Amino acid sequence: MTALVLDWPAAAQAGPQAAGGKGWQLGRMAQFGVPVPDGFVLAAQASAGHCAGQDVPPAVAQTLRQALHERGWLDRPLALRSSAPQEDSAGASFAGIHLSCLNVRGPDAAVQALGRIWDSLWTPQAQAYRQRLGLPIDGAGGMAVVVMPMIQAQASGIAFTVDPATGRQDEMVIHANWGLGESIVNGETDGDEYRLRENYLRQAWPVVSRRIGAKRRATQPAAIGAGTQLTDTPAARAAQAVLTDAQAETLGDIARDAARALDYSGAAYDLEWAWDGDRFWIVQARPVTASARHTYPALQEQPDYWSRGNTREVLPHVMSALEWDAGRVMAQRMLTCGFELSGYATLPGVPLAALFQGRAYLNASVIQWVGHDALGVSPRDMNALLGGSQPEIRVPPVTATQRLRHGLRIVRYLRLAAPLRRQAGTDLPRLLARAQEWLDAPLPDSDTALGAQLREQFEAVLAADQLFFLQGSGGGALSKLLDMVEKAVPGEGHALTAALMAGGDPSVTAEQGYALMALAQLAEHDAQALAWLRAPNRDDAAWAGALPDDSAFKKAFAGFLHRYGHRAVYETYLRNPRWREAPGYLLDSILNLIGVDPAALRARQDDAARQAWRRVRRALPFWQRPLAARLLTASRLEGNQREAARSVLVAYLAVARKRALELGRRNTGPDGLANADDIFHLNAAEIFALADARMDAAALGRRAAARRAQLQAWTALPDIDVITEHADHAASRAPLPALDAAATRDSWRGTPVAGGRARGRAFVARTPDEGLSMPAGGILVAASSDPAWTPLFLRAGAVVMEVGGYLSHAAIVAREFGVPALVSVHGVLQGVATGDMLEVDAVNGVVTRLREDIPD
Repeated sequence: MTALVLDWPAAAQAGPQAAGGKGWQLGRMAQFGVPVPDGFVLAAQASAGHCAGQDVPPAVAQTLRQALHERGWLDRPLALRSSAPQEDSAGASFAGIHLSCLNVRGPDAAVQALGRIWDSLWTPQAQAYRQRLGLPIDGAGGMAVVVMPMIQAQASGIAFTVDPATGRQDEMVIHANWGLGESIVNGETDGDEYRLRENYLRQAWPVVSRRIGAKRRATQPAAIGAGTQLTDTPAARAAQAVLTDAQAETLGDIARDAARALDYSGAAYDLEWAWDGDRFWIVQARPVTASARHTYPALQEQPDYWSRGNTREVLPHVMSALEWDAGRVMAQRMLTCGFELSGYATLPGVPLAALFQGRAYLNASVIQWVGHDALGVSPRDMNALLGGSQPEIRVPPVTATQRLRHGLRIVRYLRLAAPLRRQAGTDLPRLLARAQEWLDAPLPDSDTALGAQLREQFEAVLAADQLFFLQGSGGGALSKLLDMVEKAVPGEGHALTAALMAGGDPSVTAEQGYALMALAQLAEHDAQALAWLRAPNRDDAAWAGALPDDSAFKKAFAGFLHRYGHRAVYETYLRNPRWREAPGYLLDSILNLIGVDPAALRARQDDAARQAWRRVRRALPFWQRPLAARLLTASRLEGNQREAARSVLVAYLAVARKRALELGRRNTGPDGLANADDIFHLNAAEIFALADARMDAAALGRRAAARRAQLQAWTALPDIDVITEHADHAASRAPLPALDAAATRDSWRGTPVAGGRARGRAFVARTPDEGLSMPAGGILVAASSDPAWTPLFLRAGAVVMEVGGYLSHAAIVAREFGVPALVSVHGVLQGVATGDMLEVDAVNGVVTRLREDIPD
């Protein structure tokens, strides 16, 4: 029977079926270093066969008495709490349904309390609750029970890590009263309320308001015997705030840390807490199962469409805790900076990015609405910029007053954006140089100093609004140019605008591609370098020592790494090594580019741009031609600055990676992290706490290990295109657009982002490494791409991407290189196999599989 007694580590390991929801969460929190009182769980199996009104079996009663004796708790007042398997879960809270018993004194009283808690499984309200949620009405699974010594609480209450009344996810709410928490939990008194709001720049949640409740009554341990009693609170004490602002913020830090320890994706939790006069304790944690919806009024009756159309390109894989900690703020700022510049007030606290099963999604419904409401961009056009298969939201017709308002905002945006873009020409090189200095600087000896550097650099990234503006607002001029060209040449706007964009100065990503081609030309004429590159046992890390100092290739490659070595394959992920650390992919790319003629590539770009401009110029009224020329210049500049800002942000990430990895190395071992790169499974607050020794390294190591396992489990799940919330089905795949006559099993439609036509054999690549074996002129078919895919574009006859929008990386690079390209080609990866003969029509937006009897 001793196997029925689960201490906290055993409860965490046993899971909710054995330890119940409450016991499992408490066990996990204790393992993760959250301040949880000592305790154990009497497993659900102990209640097997129990029916209401029956006595506790003698063997179980003896097991409970023995557990209390071994811990020295026979004379201590206890708290026994229900912990059914489904209780305190994401789908069912059972709040107030099952029984908990406080101030239980003595082993006999504990056995009696155990029986009463088991009996609460069979009450009419419990059976009705299970029936309403579709759970077995017979209480299958039994009832585990949490046993803890009572905290002598001076104050208690509830902390919500999201405001359930408003749904704002940037606010926390703490309720507090004197004494035990029952008066607050049961709604028997009006306690204090403290509201905390996120300041992402300071990495803090300060108190922004507080309301002192009447607090006329409080729950206290019974003066005589067991149980609790509701007592009157003296007027002077009732008028006093239970918590100071500093205490509320400390409690907020603990509550938020507990929630993130349980689920780093940011799920909202309802936590019961107690203060013993010295420290705060968390005594219960349950996911918030219902809260108000916080969104724009026009969207209250419409679903939220969470889309992967844009994020799958930059963030194709699941995200670790540290990656999401930075990524959520970066995404939010990228999507709002431009609108704020126009004078449009976005609604605070509406999340634009979220993590579902580890993958990043954008709220396309909100983005469509803001684009329409702020600037008059139609949902259709906004979806084209975002990419993805999400439906369009409903918007009311635009009135004359609204058109005027949109026009004024656009004028304000252009007026304020112009100096920012001019300043970017100076600032971007300066910011990149600062990141390079940080990257090359020696690492400090102490963890505290290393943590201070990490905090400084992390906060520098979060404060980089200029970079977020350049990254997230690069489509204003392009959107207007596209609209103008489409009206002049209906049906060809996307293709012609893409061809126009092929001219002009190259972006940093294109320059990177040209630099790789130059390295390939050097290698081709350097016999020693070429032999080393082709060696089957080549040691990539030893490239500097493998080549002589006078090697022109060696010098040029060193220069390339100095300029671009902060980049990486899937470079937005902090856990991925930078090219400075792992240059193998670059070296393989150089070999792959031997024979590619950069002069012919540039000529193709210029010719495409000239032909497109002649066509557009003839079609436009003469008075629109100067505006079109200015919009084209602005579009090219916006695209280049978007790529340059991304490079700077990635350089900051490389700096953070280097220091975080060093901190991980210093804290690896049996009482810390299992591996140095487990540091990326901690969030920023946890990393700073580790550096300052404010949290137990072993507990943080357990958090990292659990998250590593969670990330691996999420990786195995399907990557859903669109998740729909606040509709008939809480989460479902949104229907793909209906196929028209030109879309059959051998034909797919997409958005043309770089004009032209091409025929060739399909080459399906899931990663850039796979793509290196693509023959020259092949049709590259992939889910998405980031800058690491650029060398493949230089060999491709055309590019077909399953996701992406007009501002995606694939679109920008393909336009620059003059490679015909389609994005948002839904279903193409399921329908096309390597070797299929394809015809890509990036004028009309169609990919067709050709029969083999059709001549090439």
